[in-house]
Amino acid sequence: MDITASDISSLDKRLDNLSSADRTLFERLYSLCAQKGEMRIPENMREWVSKQFGSLEAVANQRIVRVTNSITGEESIFNSLRALRPSDTREKTAFSLDSLDMGADSFADPRENTPEDTFGRIEGRYCITASNIAKCDELHGLVIFKNPHPLIWSKEEVADYIDTAWRWAQKAHYLHPLNRYFFFCWNCLWRSGASINHGHAQMMLSRGHAYSHIEALRKAAQSYRRKYGANYFDDLFNVHKALGLAFDRTGVRILACLTPVKNNEIVLMADGLDAHFKKSVYDVLALYRDSLGVTSFNLAIATPPLDRTRESWQGFPVIAWLVDRGSLNYRSCDIGSLELFAANSVSSDPFKLASALRSHFTGEK
Repeated sequence: MDITASDISSLDKRLDNLSSADRTLFERLYSLCAQKGEMRIPENMREWVSKQFGSLEAVANQRIVRVTNSITGEESIFNSLRALRPSDTREKTAFSLDSLDMGADSFADPRENTPEDTFGRIEGRYCITASNIAKCDELHGLVIFKNPHPLIWSKEEVADYIDTAWRWAQKAHYLHPLNRYFFFCWNCLWRSGASINHGHAQMMLSRGHAYSHIEALRKAAQSYRRKYGANYFDDLFNVHKALGLAFDRTGVRILACLTPVKNNEIVLMADGLDAHFKKSVYDVLALYRDSLGVTSFNLAIATPPLDRTRESWQGFPVIAWLVDRGSLNYRSCDIGSLELFAANSVSSDPFKLASALRSHFTGEK
């Protein structure tokens, strides 16, 4: 089957074309439920439905795909029609890539207007750290970008943001050796949860154990190793690669995720927080901004602990997760009760995302 002709609605047909070994591996990691949602459309709605969704038939007989990761419990429900639902939008704003109202920008002069950690600030070429004024953990800092626009950054700048956060973590760990678990996150603009428009990221160094989502992933991977004698992350990549959803570039494994938490989730995995990994993070962010038109996103990076721990982290890679948080003009939130308490509802398509990734990284379609 031609990869470019695939979409998530035909995942079951794609599975039929896998080798026996790849199909077995998929069924070890995932379960698939493809269903048809049917309805009768009143005569007086048909013109509007055709205009809004492009097809009466596509609405009357909808293809709904639910993919569940049997190892981690992650689950996503796909229906591309949900991206076409009517939605209230904000009034036209002055937002553009070239100009953005920073409002009362307390990050414009971070040395004067932000607190610093008790061990001081770490300064990079393109950023400087601050202590988070409303902490989520005892060691919770900020990386404040010297270029204030949250969507204007270069490869060198993105690498410097990550490097500076890592230097902060190393210094914090030296002074607080029980704090071993590093977490980096970048929320870009208000759709992503950012409270300040000025470009910035956050980093934390926790003690006791990694944050619960990462700890649950570690436990699932260790359980998988004990049960199957294999590395979960290797098998995760291999399943995605067999489906045309992943590839390796200079030691960085890049996946269009089969169970995205929100639209256009991309996962990066590598052995270390090295230059190739940071370059790949930049390239995905550039794909978001320059090719997919993403204006608000979440990026998170987790690493194995900075020091030895009682629990096993064998085979756990450095991981980055990235998701698209939608148009800045939408009034509605992209997360509701379904996502909070049941499963992820997704309107993007991993196969279309994988095609964009291959084109961006390798020039292939």
